[in-house]
Amino acid sequence: MRFARTTLSIAATLALSAPAFAGPFAPAAGQSGSTAIHKDSALFAGWATGWEDYTVSASTSAVANSWRTPEKALGKAVGDSYDIVSLGNGGSITLTFDGYIFDGEGADFAVFENSFSAAFLELAFVEVSSNGIDFFRFPTYSFTPSPVNAFGAVDPTNIDGFAGKYQQGWGTPFDLSLLAGTAGLDIQRVTHIRLVDVVGNGSEYDSFPAAYGGPNKIYDPYNTTGSQGFDLDAIGVIHLAAAVPEPSQIALFAAGLGVLALRRRRV
Repeated sequence: MRFARTTLSIAATLALSAPAFAGPFAPAAGQSGSTAIHKDSALFAGWATGWEDYTVSASTSAVANSWRTPEKALGKAVGDSYDIVSLGNGGSITLTFDGYIFDGEGADFAVFENSFSAAFLELAFVEVSSNGIDFFRFPTYSFTPSPVNAFGAVDPTNIDGFAGKYQQGWGTPFDLSLLAGTAGLDIQRVTHIRLVDVVGNGSEYDSFPAAYGGPNKIYDPYNTTGSQGFDLDAIGVIHLAAAVPEPSQIALFAAGLGVLALRRRRV
């Protein structure tokens, strides 16, 4: 999933010349060249185990109470339209793990949304942290040319770097090497992942370089209600280092008594 400078140059050229329905990025799940990872893939070593800081849309009608259960984002992806938590326009949630994510070969984790089709794609920015305080966003690219209505379509070949690129049951992969060298981030020890819903009315912009005519406005289905915005099913981790439990105070005290007893014997 590395997005090298040469690839970016090619993408820029294609973006200027290709029709809106055939962008330069990976296609939908199941198609040749897709980067989608199925929820049952043996690649996954673990799943999110905890959540923090769930902030949903301020509009009570936009996200129904039935979609406001953050615990539904924990554990393995279910792959249906219901076992999810909705973020609403501009909402966010942070997930934690039993251990930490490290940069290995290829993708390191994947995010699952609940889209019922290959084109109804509600998007989110993906941010990672090594301390739970300082977050850093993956670069994003959006070549969707015009606004998308509430149940309109987004061609997955026109977007990259967003969670929600693939339909339910298929995860969008992310490679931590894309953030290598970022001050304040240890890509070998990522402890938190934050998802931030994209408000898809064109008020937010992607990371496309100004040298190639960017940044671009981001469009996705707008304005949906009920389960508005990005709907998180799960986050699966490919490169996961198990947490090392800290010794309890009782264990430390017992160890100290053992050392003291040993010293007394020697005396």
